[in-house]
Amino acid sequence: MKKLMKVEGMRCGGCEGRLKRILEALPQVEKAEASYQNGTVEVTLTAEISDELLKQTVESCGFTFRGIE
Repeated sequence: MKKLMKVEGMRCGGCEGRLKRILEALPQVEKAEASYQNGTVEVTLTAEISDELLKQTVESCGFTFRGIE
């Protein structure tokens, strides 16, 4: 299962990498692909995860969570 999140505040590849590492530390996340140019993060999941947990994880990095498409 995949989820595409809209995220504001990423400014560079370093921001992408930091968010990727933190999301991939969640046991339900197999892979995370962040794009600061598009303001998105696509996560590939191995198990169900709540949107609220994804939101909290994104915001813990200092980014603004704008929703899931």
